[in-house]
Amino acid sequence: MSAHGPAAGPGPGGSAAARRAAGRPWGDLVFAAVARASGGFVLLLLGGIILSLFIGGIGAFRQFGAGFVVSAEWDPVHQKFGALVSIYGTLVTSAIALVLAVPLAFGIAFYLTELAPNWLRRPVGTAIELLAAVPSIIYGMWGFFVIVPIMSSTIQPAVINAFDGIPVLQDLFAGPPFGTGILTAALVLSVMVIPFVAATMRDVFETVPAVYKESAYGLGCTTWEVMRSIVLPYTRVSVVGGIMLGLGRALGETMAVTFVIGNADRISASLFGSGNTIASIVALEFPESPQGSLKLASLLALGFILFVISFIVLAISRLLLRPKLAS
Repeated sequence: MSAHGPAAGPGPGGSAAARRAAGRPWGDLVFAAVARASGGFVLLLLGGIILSLFIGGIGAFRQFGAGFVVSAEWDPVHQKFGALVSIYGTLVTSAIALVLAVPLAFGIAFYLTELAPNWLRRPVGTAIELLAAVPSIIYGMWGFFVIVPIMSSTIQPAVINAFDGIPVLQDLFAGPPFGTGILTAALVLSVMVIPFVAATMRDVFETVPAVYKESAYGLGCTTWEVMRSIVLPYTRVSVVGGIMLGLGRALGETMAVTFVIGNADRISASLFGSGNTIASIVALEFPESPQGSLKLASLLALGFILFVISFIVLAISRLLLRPKLAS
């Protein structure tokens, strides 16, 4: 018998992590280390983007202070810049796009999961996914050469005449029918958002256990009652996540909006009026911004504001879903 006794090992008194590490092969340890590094890299990358935008735009924040966010002036000649016009255009076009896209996306997902025959589900689902792969500049060209002429020759004149003399509505749909404007940009954005939201809704609707729906049908529920009372409550978290994914696409869209929004530095009460978004003005003005200039700092500050807006939208969605997650 050895005088030193048996070798010490990870006995019952050792830590759980030490016992797990002692019994795991080196491959698992390497994989765990790579996974942790990947997660940390995402956080570092996110922090780096935020920090670089803030540092790049700090010159504008120092020059204009909080007034940069609430100022509607954008005058490169006199070096006066404000973000209000771009923020307004970004929020309004994205909100209208969601209002138009979500009902259509829900209808597509509802049809594919509950009503469409089996032989038709795959072709329609593939077509929806292909729409998500179309480059944004193609949507912009389609909007400029197809949607804008239709809006200027047919839709805008008809709407202006229909609402003429009606309070509020006559101001909301006023102005010369140029075809471009905030509403046109929102229409193009809604078409771009539909594939993302519809594909997400379809996938999560298919995760509902069949026994739940069959039980509801057995009780005499209609197809819509099953969707409203069974499918939607079961998939609410994922549905809201899909809508937020579409909102993120709308908030940051650049080329498609640049083609059709009119690119005017003013806030118009009319949805037919021209405007711009944060992404569109950055795309247009960035090539003409000298390194170290106040204009470049203002554009980077706009990028930081867009990041903050996206973060706020995500935080609001999490707050809305907190009761469901807690339950």
